[in-house]
Amino acid sequence: MKWSRASISALPVLATASLAAYDLAQKRHALLRNFPVVGHFRYLLEAIGPELRQYIVTSNDQERPFSRDQRRWVYASSKLENNYFGFGTDNDMENLSGYPIIKQRTFSSVVPPSGIHAGEEVWLPSAKVMGAARGRAKAFRPDSVVNVSAMSYGSLSAQAVEAINRGVAICDAMQNTGEGGLSRYHRKGGNLIFQIGTAYFGCRDEEGRFDLARLKDLVASAPVKAIEVKISQGAKPGLGGVLPGVKVTEAIAEARGVPVGVTCVSPSRHAEFHDVDSMLDWVELLATETGLPVGIKSAVGASTFWEDLVRQMATTDRGVDFITVDGGEGGTGAAPLTFSDSVALPFRLGFARVYSLFAEAGLTDDITFIGSGKLGLPDNAMVAFALGCDMVNVAREAMLSVGCIQSQRCHTDRCPTGVATQDPWLTRGLDPSLKSVRLANYIRTLRRDLVKVSEACGVYHPGLVTGDDIEILDRTRSSEPVREVYGYQPGWGVPSDADRDALYALLSEVAPEGGSARQSASATG
Repeated sequence: MKWSRASISALPVLATASLAAYDLAQKRHALLRNFPVVGHFRYLLEAIGPELRQYIVTSNDQERPFSRDQRRWVYASSKLENNYFGFGTDNDMENLSGYPIIKQRTFSSVVPPSGIHAGEEVWLPSAKVMGAARGRAKAFRPDSVVNVSAMSYGSLSAQAVEAINRGVAICDAMQNTGEGGLSRYHRKGGNLIFQIGTAYFGCRDEEGRFDLARLKDLVASAPVKAIEVKISQGAKPGLGGVLPGVKVTEAIAEARGVPVGVTCVSPSRHAEFHDVDSMLDWVELLATETGLPVGIKSAVGASTFWEDLVRQMATTDRGVDFITVDGGEGGTGAAPLTFSDSVALPFRLGFARVYSLFAEAGLTDDITFIGSGKLGLPDNAMVAFALGCDMVNVAREAMLSVGCIQSQRCHTDRCPTGVATQDPWLTRGLDPSLKSVRLANYIRTLRRDLVKVSEACGVYHPGLVTGDDIEILDRTRSSEPVREVYGYQPGWGVPSDADRDALYALLSEVAPEGGSARQSASATG
């Protein structure tokens, strides 16, 4: 039977609302027949969905990967605007599991100053001297516990790379080059960690093979402080990458050591080593030939790699100087959805698993531990330090500080703010001179907040915060200290006594001190 308005009107069980709905449907079909372009309007809505959700639909804490509150904090910090929030928290801590609570101490010899900008200029170095345990010729103490994570030129625009490099120079931090090589835009005054990936960009010969002589020449020509061998990353662990030839400009080809306009591929595995034993041989070769500390970066999957690494370092005279553990929730560019969502452990679980293996073997004092994976927010960073991180790397938060709006178009080469694109028309609006200052402001503010929270816990430095100083909520039913949640033994997660004493000696002369009211005649202490 073919339904019509007359047939529907004849049915007594249907109300007037049914007739109205029928009329509306008929008008809609007529509109779409006469104006077919309207039928595609849904594609426009889908295209601007991230913006609609960010600015209209979602609440302050719903948007992912970074909520509106989190982005607002980064933006305000980068502009030195008021980054305080009023009327209390709007986080739903009563109904969340895994929510961290930092426990302040009532009495302490550490007296933090109060002003809104107090602590922004504080020196906040690493508690460990990177490379000292293994006697590297160019061992050094990093001047900042907050540094910029690996993001390649090619993934980021030239202007974004330059802004980050100028910014880390302003605030005495370091920039990791990413596996895309050391470009001319990395040479703007900032200290570097040079990352070697599976394609050996920047230190390869004409056939794509690793070239030790080119590596030595490269690191000698720039302010490279350390070398990081990338095993895997949180965004797409166990997966290589492809940069289409259309994106391989002259500058990118120069940095990577590949032909202009030719697609370059990053394999999923290294050719220079095939297991932990051969990897450590290669690490020692790089360290001996360059004098630099050498470490690895990896996401955490199967434990066999880490167990073998611990065993080799405990029983031989070879080892890495630092380990960067990348959480599976990290990611700055393009990756298959399954890899972004479901491959590699999230940071807290993965890092705790790795650190525990080294702690049980008594090796943690010989290694600088670096965390990455959404750690550019003070609360996440404090948990990382309590778990044993000596430093944290920031990536997407750094992108936000130089103009990223979380449009989630990194994989399309159509980033509207010029951060993650090679399109000249889109990148021309990103001014490295302005954005470098904003990156520096953000890093300084993050360090300031880390100092303030550490002082509330009664210590000068976030590296001295313990796993008992932070608790993890299970809604409002219970909470457990970080140490118990992740099975840490007493004393894990903090520097050795010697490192702690050295750090206190360095900071006691420069740590900012707040004032206090004068004692009255009736004071008791």
